[in-house]
Amino acid sequence: MNSKMAVAIGSDHGGFDLKQALIPYLKEIGFTVVDCGIRDKATADYPRIAFGVAQRVASGQCARGIVIDGAGIGSAMTANKVRGVRAAACYSVALANNAREHNDANVLTLGSGQTSLEDAKGIITKFLGTDCTAARHLRRVRMIEEVERGALKVQPPESGKQENEVDLSPQDVERIAQRVKQLISGGGSAAPSGKAAGVTPTQLAGMIDHTILKPETSRSDVDRICKEALQYKFCSVCVNPVNVPQVAKALKGSTVKVCCVVGFPLGAADPSIKALETRKAIREGAQEIDMVINVGALKSGDYDLVLRDIRAVVEACQERRILSKVILETSLLSDEEKVKACELSMKAGASYVKTSTGFSGGGATAADIALMAATVASKRLGVKASGGVRNYQDAINMINAGATRIGASSSVNIIEEAKAVAEGREYKPDSKSKGAY
Repeated sequence: MNSKMAVAIGSDHGGFDLKQALIPYLKEIGFTVVDCGIRDKATADYPRIAFGVAQRVASGQCARGIVIDGAGIGSAMTANKVRGVRAAACYSVALANNAREHNDANVLTLGSGQTSLEDAKGIITKFLGTDCTAARHLRRVRMIEEVERGALKVQPPESGKQENEVDLSPQDVERIAQRVKQLISGGGSAAPSGKAAGVTPTQLAGMIDHTILKPETSRSDVDRICKEALQYKFCSVCVNPVNVPQVAKALKGSTVKVCCVVGFPLGAADPSIKALETRKAIREGAQEIDMVINVGALKSGDYDLVLRDIRAVVEACQERRILSKVILETSLLSDEEKVKACELSMKAGASYVKTSTGFSGGGATAADIALMAATVASKRLGVKASGGVRNYQDAINMINAGATRIGASSSVNIIEEAKAVAEGREYKPDSKSKGAY
C-alpha cells in the first residue's frame, strides 16, 4: 500500500455506517481519502455514488475506489460501465487478493449486508496492498482493455486453445535455444534493442525489484532505497535477511513489497537451513523470497538434492502464499544445466526463475532470459533478469527477451531514462548511481 495513494470511497444509505467506520481506518493506515458521499443515511441511489467513485478512478484523481451498498453487486455493475475501471465485488480476503493479483481491479465494491467491519478492513488491506505483476495476468488484463475498446478478436470455439497458449515439448525448447544462439552471438552482448512494446515508465517501474545487497550496505543506504522505491513505485525492495525488519517498517502501508534473498550469494547451505532462513524472513515481513540454488549439486548431477533444496524454500513460501524466485547463477552453468535448473524449479512449484546473484562474475544476458522463458513457458513461471541491468536499454533488452521482472540497483536511473525516452528528450544519468548490487 502506498501512503500517498488517494482512495475514493462512497456508499448508498445501506452502506453508510460501514463507510463512515472505514474512513478513519483508511486514514490510519496512511491513505488520502476522498469521500464521495453520501453524507447522511437518507435514501440514495447506489448507481450515482458508484459512478462518482468510478469517475475519480478513471480520471486518475484517485488510484483506487471503494463503493459500499447492500450487496456490492449493483455498484460493481455500475462502476464497470466507466471506461478504464475494473470493479470487483469481494466478500473475502482471498477474493480481494485474486481481484488485484489476477485482474488488476481498481475499484472494490462491498456489501454491507454480507461484510462485517473487521472483515471489510481485512479485504481493503489486501485489495490496496496487492499488485498485479505476473505476465500471464497482465496479458489478460490487456485483453479486458481490448474488449472495452472493441479490439479483442473472439477465439473460434473449435480451436481448442486459448490465444497465446504455449505447449512446448523438449524438442521445442531445444529448437528455441538453438535459434536464440543464432540470433544473439556472443552470449547476449548483442541483444535486441528498441522499446518494449506497450511498456510505459510506470509499468516498467512496477516490474523492478529495487535491490541493495552489497556487504557494506548501511542502514542509511537501506532507508534511501526504501524512499526511492516509494517515490517511483517499484515492485519491491530486495535486501539481505538482516535488513528485512527495517525495510518492512519503512514500506508498511505501501504497495511496495519486501523481497529477501535466501542462501545468498553462494547457495551452498543445507536445504533445512534455507527453509529456516525463509520462514524467519517471512515472520519479519518478507513478502517475496529469492533463493540461490545449490550450484555445486546441480553441476554434480545431484538433481534430487537440488529439487529438495528448492522445494524446501518453495513450501515455506507456499505456507504463507508468497512468491518464490529461484536464482540459477547462469554465468556458472551450461545451457543444458540452465534448462535442467528451470525444470527442477517448475517441479518444485516455484513462482519465478532468476538469472543471477550479481556476485559470480556474470549477470543477465538476453540469451539466457530467452532460454529460461522458453523452458518455463509451459508452467507459466515468471522470469527475473538480475545482475548487470544498469540502464534503460539493458532493461528493455531483457523484457524483449522474455523477462517479467527486473532486479537492479540502478532502478532510479533506469526509470528516469525511460521517462526521457518517452518524452523524446536527452537523459544524463546520475553519476552517483553505481549500478551494482
